[in-house]
Amino acid sequence: MSITVNIYYHGADGSARRFAEEMTASGAVDAIRAEQGNLRYEYFVPLAGGETVLLIDSWEGQQALDAHHASPMMSTIAALREKHDVRMTVERYVTDEAHDAAADRAFVRE
Repeated sequence: MSITVNIYYHGADGSARRFAEEMTASGAVDAIRAEQGNLRYEYFVPLAGGETVLLIDSWEGQQALDAHHASPMMSTIAALREKHDVRMTVERYVTDEAHDAAADRAFVRE
């Protein structure tokens, strides 16, 4: 089972984008990607997002996510959130191990 968390950062006057840029430039993103169990940590700017930045954050399972949340990196992230005055909304998804992914391939153009 893997866990994906979509975090939507909201701010004003470009603050969400500056937050994501500083996370990347400071090396925090690379450090998180190197954490055991991280599958994906990537920022996106929605086409119609205005002042929103989307983070797709995926982990091998709850244990890996819990270890990340307990790591010193969370202090870095919290400080940058505060610095850039961003707020968040969060969606959490867990893989459906019983689902036949092959059934979805009929709808995917590769």
